[in-house]
Amino acid sequence: MHHGDWNNNWGGGSWWWVPMALMMVAFWGGLIWIAVNLIRRSGEPRPPMSDTAAPAATRPSALEILAERLARGEIEPDEYRQRFEVLQPTPRE
Repeated sequence: MHHGDWNNNWGGGSWWWVPMALMMVAFWGGLIWIAVNLIRRSGEPRPPMSDTAAPAATRPSALEILAERLARGEIEPDEYRQRFEVLQPTPRE
């Protein structure tokens, strides 16, 4: 017949509950952290999946900048025409 000590001193005493409790808190805390992050990410806007999305803002061309400078009065019409001719692409032969 077996007398007392039903667990054969497993764990070396009554302190074994401390790491077990810490592991349980870590486990449930990790699950809650994962769930919260998944819920947060589900509300974020996602970029479109297609490759035909609108390109990012492009820089204005030299001719557009020249026209803006004329419109703001930074250059005179004669200077505009002269620079416009220089910026125009020439046809190749």
